[in-house]
Parts: sequence; C-alpha cells; structure tokens
Amino acid sequence: MKIGILGYGNLGRGVECAIRQNDDMQLSCVFTRRDPSSVKILTDNVNVYSVSEIEKHTAEVDVLVICGGSATDLPVQTPEYARLFNVIDSFDTHARIPEHFANVDEAAKKSGHTALISAGWDPGMFSLNRLYANCILPEGNDYTFWGKGVSQGHSDAIRRVKGVKDGKQYTIPVPEALEAVRAGENPTLTTRQKHTRECFVVPEEGADLAAIEEAIKTMPNYFSDYDTTVHFITEEELKRDHAGIPHGGFVFRTGVTGWEKEHKHVIEYSLKLDSNPEFTSSVILAYARAIYRLNKEGVSGCKTVFDIAPAYLSPMSADELRAHLL
Repeated sequence: MKIGILGYGNLGRGVECAIRQNDDMQLSCVFTRRDPSSVKILTDNVNVYSVSEIEKHTAEVDVLVICGGSATDLPVQTPEYARLFNVIDSFDTHARIPEHFANVDEAAKKSGHTALISAGWDPGMFSLNRLYANCILPEGNDYTFWGKGVSQGHSDAIRRVKGVKDGKQYTIPVPEALEAVRAGENPTLTTRQKHTRECFVVPEEGADLAAIEEAIKTMPNYFSDYDTTVHFITEEELKRDHAGIPHGGFVFRTGVTGWEKEHKHVIEYSLKLDSNPEFTSSVILAYARAIYRLNKEGVSGCKTVFDIAPAYLSPMSADELRAHLL
C-alpha cells in the first residue's frame, strides 16, 4: 500500500516513522506547502513535492494522509483532496465533526474515493471505547479525563500572550475526581473539578510577569474555567525539561445491572503516551489500511472509526485473527 503524506510537521514525521513498522505499507511521496528543497525527510529515495503539483501524482498514492491542523487546514484540505485520493485525517474539533463529515462525504462519493475523518485517540480510540461501553451498560455515566499531557492548542494560546517568548501547557486530571469515578461514586463534576492546567512560560526580557499571568488565567475558552498555575522559567529550562509532547487520558463508563440494578460496574480505558503525534500517526495508519481495503471493495464516501469493522485494521487474515487474538 502506497502512502502519501500531506504536511511534514510533527504528525507527518510520526506517520513516516510508523510506516516502517507496517510491512504492508511504503512511503511513496510527501507534499508540502513549503519549498520542497527545504524539507528533509527521514526516508531515503522518496520525493518531496510542492502541494501545487499534487494532481500530477495521483497514481503514486493509494491513501493520502492529511496532516494539517483542525482549525483552518483540514476543513478545506480533506474535502478538496478527497476528489483526487483516498484520504484520512485526524480532525479533532468535536463540535464541527458532523459538518466536516458531510463535506468530505459529498466530495468522496462524487469521485468514488474512500475517506475517513477524525482518526486518532480522541476522537478515535476514546470514541470507540465510549461507544462500546454505552452499548454494554445502557444505564450509566460517561467520564473522560485528558492528561497528564501537553495541549498543543493551549500551548499555542499562551505563546500569543504579549510578553511571552515561548511556553508549554499541561492538562492534568484532578486526582480526587479521577478516584471518585474509578470507585464508582458517579460524581457530578464541573469543568474546574475535572482538570487543572499548568503553564511553563519563558517571558521576554523586561516583560510584566504579573500581566502575563493575569492574561493567561483569565483567557476565555482556554484557562478561565480552570485552576491554572503559571511558572516562569528560562529558555534553557524549557528546552531541557519540556521538549517532549506526551499525553494520554482515561475514558470511564459507570453503570448498573441486575433486576433491581443492584450491581455496579466500572469500565476504564487509559492511554499513557510518550509522543502524542506518533501515537496518533499509528492509529491513522491502521485506519488507512481499512479504507484502502474498503475502496478495493467498491465502497466510497466518508467513514469514521464507528463504521470500520476491527478486522479491516489488521494485516492478519480472518483465519489468523481467530486463531491468535479471539
């Protein structure tokens, strides 16, 4: 299976690395909005093309992995390139998924291609676990906790504050809330009670530290609804102690069974990730395999993780899956 990558940032590099672990895949080419001569990839003998030339290379790609951002890139790119390729993305703006799905579905059906949106761990693996658990325990409560991990969107938000040279933000579950859910207590939790936010900020020389802290803590949609701690550190400390992009989290479903609903159950799924983009890339490639197979079967249009049978994700045959994993 020939994989093309559109966009060579953290996610694109993660996809390139993950291809090496999948024997039925190879990297065919990389497309970039930058000058192709300035993009140095890890794989030998693979071409980097300008995205302006993408229509010339459709025959080289079985599935195009679109590695843009959810805010402005993917809503345009995924439907646009579904006209030319089988495509997959990691669109993660939950509220806009129905709209994005409809746009990609229309484009893919017109062209006879197969697309999948919102592959990753949330949305993605966490979504699947919420669905399975809701089906198994129809009477119950859902809880999702994110972290401890770097939020790239919130980190970007603090870097835009006046007087900030650089910075990173960690999302951290509140331990008491996590344990109450794990114990089956079914708490009702506010946003502030579920997560805290911790910021590590490199200020510009002579910046007003109090003003920076106030601007961060009162920022609507990002920090104002949370207990937020701001640490001021040096650029060297940021590079030394906060260079990685770890993340993870927990999905819970608590529910009851029995004639009198006398028995309580807790379903828990958790992830602890050294590299958010590299794990996301690994999920994307499993679903790239699925949409490639579906397209070979004549299926067109857009899909999500809810639509894909698990066997389509695996390079193993149905016989092998039954023998080794069932």
